[in-house]
Amino acid sequence: MIDRIINEVKDAIVAAVEGTDNIITALRNAVKNQTTGVVKDVGDIGTAIEDAISGVAEGAVKGASTIVASTTEAVKNIVHSAVEGASEAGMDILTAVRNVARGAVSGTAKVGGDLALASVAAVEGAVEAAGKFGADASESVKSAVIGVIHAADDIGSEAGVAVRKALMNAASLPRDVVEKAIGGSAKK
Repeated sequence: MIDRIINEVKDAIVAAVEGTDNIITALRNAVKNQTTGVVKDVGDIGTAIEDAISGVAEGAVKGASTIVASTTEAVKNIVHSAVEGASEAGMDILTAVRNVARGAVSGTAKVGGDLALASVAAVEGAVEAAGKFGADASESVKSAVIGVIHAADDIGSEAGVAVRKALMNAASLPRDVVEKAIGGSAKK
Protein backbone atom coordinates (compact mmCIF):
# COMPACT_ATOMS: atom_id res chain seq x y z
CA MET A 1 0.00 0.00 0.00
CA ILE A 2 2.83 2.42 0.79
CA ASP A 3 4.34 1.87 -2.66
CA ARG A 4 0.98 2.82 -4.17
CA ILE A 5 0.88 6.04 -2.11
CA ILE A 6 4.45 6.88 -3.14
CA ASN A 7 3.76 6.34 -6.84
CA GLU A 8 0.42 8.16 -6.83
CA VAL A 9 1.94 11.16 -5.05
CA LYS A 10 4.95 11.16 -7.40
CA ASP A 11 2.63 11.23 -10.40
CA ALA A 12 0.40 13.91 -8.85
CA ILE A 13 3.39 16.13 -8.11
CA VAL A 14 4.69 15.84 -11.66
CA ALA A 15 1.25 16.58 -13.10
CA ALA A 16 0.71 19.59 -10.83
CA VAL A 17 4.13 21.15 -11.31
CA GLU A 18 4.97 20.46 -14.95
CA GLY A 19 4.44 23.47 -17.15
CA THR A 20 3.71 25.95 -14.35
CA ASP A 21 5.45 29.29 -14.06
CA ASN A 22 5.85 29.14 -10.30
CA ILE A 23 7.18 25.67 -9.62
CA ILE A 24 7.73 26.08 -5.87
CA THR A 25 4.19 27.36 -5.22
CA ALA A 26 2.71 24.56 -7.34
CA LEU A 27 4.90 22.03 -5.52
CA ARG A 28 3.87 23.31 -2.09
CA ASN A 29 0.16 23.30 -2.96
CA ALA A 30 0.29 19.82 -4.47
CA VAL A 31 2.18 18.36 -1.51
CA LYS A 32 -0.16 19.97 1.00
CA ASN A 33 -3.23 18.68 -0.87
CA GLN A 34 -1.79 15.17 -1.18
CA THR A 35 -0.90 15.09 2.52
CA THR A 36 -4.30 16.33 3.64
CA GLY A 37 -6.01 13.75 1.45
CA VAL A 38 -3.90 10.87 2.72
CA VAL A 39 -4.36 11.84 6.38
CA LYS A 40 -8.13 12.02 5.92
CA ASP A 41 -8.26 8.72 3.99
CA VAL A 42 -5.76 6.71 6.01
CA GLY A 43 -8.47 4.63 7.68
CA ASP A 44 -9.85 3.64 4.30
CA ILE A 45 -6.50 2.60 2.83
CA GLY A 46 -5.53 0.31 5.70
CA THR A 47 -2.08 1.58 6.61
CA ALA A 48 -0.55 3.42 9.56
CA ILE A 49 -0.80 7.19 9.33
CA GLU A 50 2.90 7.57 10.10
CA ASP A 51 3.88 5.38 7.15
CA ALA A 52 1.32 7.03 4.90
CA ILE A 53 2.63 10.57 5.39
CA SER A 54 6.20 9.35 5.14
CA GLY A 55 5.16 7.85 1.80
CA VAL A 56 3.70 11.18 0.69
CA ALA A 57 7.00 12.92 1.38
CA GLU A 58 8.98 10.19 -0.36
CA GLY A 59 6.73 10.29 -3.42
CA ALA A 60 6.85 14.08 -3.53
CA VAL A 61 10.66 14.06 -3.53
CA LYS A 62 10.69 11.46 -6.29
CA GLY A 63 8.29 13.51 -8.39
CA ALA A 64 10.00 16.84 -7.74
CA SER A 65 13.43 15.42 -8.56
CA THR A 66 12.36 15.01 -12.18
CA ILE A 67 11.35 18.67 -12.46
CA VAL A 68 13.32 20.96 -10.14
CA ALA A 69 16.98 21.92 -10.31
CA SER A 70 17.65 21.54 -6.58
CA THR A 71 16.39 18.48 -4.74
CA THR A 72 17.55 20.09 -1.50
CA GLU A 73 15.34 23.16 -1.99
CA ALA A 74 12.47 20.88 -2.99
CA VAL A 75 12.92 18.80 0.18
CA LYS A 76 12.61 21.85 2.41
CA ASN A 77 9.43 22.96 0.65
CA ILE A 78 7.98 19.44 0.52
CA VAL A 79 8.53 18.86 4.23
CA HIS A 80 7.12 22.28 5.11
CA SER A 81 3.99 21.72 3.04
CA ALA A 82 3.44 18.14 4.15
CA VAL A 83 3.70 19.10 7.83
CA GLU A 84 1.22 21.93 7.24
CA GLY A 85 -1.19 19.60 5.46
CA ALA A 86 -0.94 16.92 8.14
CA SER A 87 -1.48 19.44 10.92
CA GLU A 88 -4.46 21.03 9.19
CA ALA A 89 -5.96 17.56 8.77
CA GLY A 90 -5.73 17.03 12.53
CA MET A 91 -2.58 14.98 12.86
CA ASP A 92 -0.26 15.47 15.84
CA ILE A 93 2.35 17.98 14.71
CA LEU A 94 5.41 16.26 16.17
CA THR A 95 4.40 12.90 14.71
CA ALA A 96 3.98 14.61 11.35
CA VAL A 97 7.36 16.33 11.64
CA ARG A 98 9.20 13.08 12.42
CA ASN A 99 7.58 10.99 9.71
CA VAL A 100 7.54 13.56 6.93
CA ALA A 101 11.25 14.27 7.51
CA ARG A 102 11.92 10.51 7.43
CA GLY A 103 10.08 10.11 4.13
CA ALA A 104 11.83 13.05 2.52
CA VAL A 105 15.26 11.63 3.32
CA SER A 106 14.24 8.18 2.06
CA GLY A 107 13.00 9.75 -1.17
CA THR A 108 16.22 11.71 -1.55
CA ALA A 109 18.25 8.51 -1.26
CA LYS A 110 16.13 6.83 -3.92
CA VAL A 111 16.73 9.64 -6.43
CA GLY A 112 20.45 9.89 -5.68
CA GLY A 113 20.30 13.26 -3.93
CA ASP A 114 22.67 14.60 -1.30
CA LEU A 115 21.44 13.05 1.96
CA ALA A 116 23.38 15.42 4.21
CA LEU A 117 21.98 18.56 2.60
CA ALA A 118 18.50 17.07 2.30
CA SER A 119 18.50 16.11 5.98
CA VAL A 120 19.32 19.64 7.09
CA ALA A 121 16.72 21.03 4.67
CA ALA A 122 14.11 18.56 5.97
CA VAL A 123 14.69 19.62 9.57
CA GLU A 124 14.56 23.31 8.59
CA GLY A 125 11.32 22.87 6.64
CA ALA A 126 9.69 20.84 9.41
CA VAL A 127 10.60 23.33 12.12
CA GLU A 128 9.34 26.30 10.06
CA ALA A 129 6.00 24.61 9.45
CA ALA A 130 5.62 23.39 13.03
CA GLY A 131 6.29 26.90 14.28
CA LYS A 132 3.34 28.18 12.26
CA PHE A 133 1.11 25.90 14.32
CA GLY A 134 2.59 26.88 17.67
CA ALA A 135 4.71 23.78 18.23
CA ASP A 136 7.71 24.10 20.53
CA ALA A 137 10.81 24.77 18.41
CA SER A 138 13.09 22.45 20.40
CA GLU A 139 10.61 19.58 20.27
CA SER A 140 10.14 20.15 16.54
CA VAL A 141 13.90 20.02 15.92
CA LYS A 142 14.16 16.89 18.04
CA SER A 143 11.33 15.12 16.19
CA ALA A 144 12.69 16.06 12.77
CA VAL A 145 16.23 15.01 13.66
CA ILE A 146 14.99 11.65 14.93
CA GLY A 147 13.08 11.16 11.66
CA VAL A 148 16.04 11.94 9.41
CA ILE A 149 18.45 9.87 11.53
CA HIS A 150 16.16 6.84 11.34
CA ALA A 151 15.87 7.22 7.57
CA ALA A 152 19.64 7.63 7.18
CA ASP A 153 20.37 4.61 9.38
CA ASP A 154 17.93 2.54 7.32
CA ILE A 155 19.88 3.53 4.21
CA GLY A 156 23.23 2.48 5.70
CA SER A 157 25.90 3.27 8.23
CA GLU A 158 27.74 5.70 5.94
CA ALA A 159 24.52 7.63 5.38
CA GLY A 160 23.89 7.72 9.13
CA VAL A 161 27.35 9.13 9.81
CA ALA A 162 27.09 11.74 7.02
CA VAL A 163 23.66 12.93 8.15
CA ARG A 164 24.70 13.18 11.81
CA LYS A 165 27.74 15.22 10.82
CA ALA A 166 25.69 17.55 8.61
CA LEU A 167 23.09 18.11 11.33
CA MET A 168 25.76 18.86 13.93
CA ASN A 169 27.48 21.33 11.61
CA ALA A 170 24.36 23.14 10.38
CA ALA A 171 24.49 26.74 11.58
CA SER A 172 20.72 27.01 11.12
CA LEU A 173 19.97 24.35 13.75
CA PRO A 174 20.43 24.58 17.53
CA ARG A 175 23.44 22.36 18.20
CA ASP A 176 22.47 21.44 21.78
CA VAL A 177 19.04 20.21 20.70
CA VAL A 178 20.49 18.32 17.73
CA GLU A 179 23.07 16.63 20.00
CA LYS A 180 20.35 15.49 22.42
CA ALA A 181 18.15 14.24 19.59
CA ILE A 182 21.02 12.32 17.98
CA GLY A 183 21.85 10.78 21.33
CA GLY A 184 18.21 9.92 21.95
CA SER A 185 17.48 8.64 18.44
CA ALA A 186 19.07 5.28 19.24
CA LYS A 187 16.48 4.79 22.00
CA LYS A 188 13.41 5.36 19.79
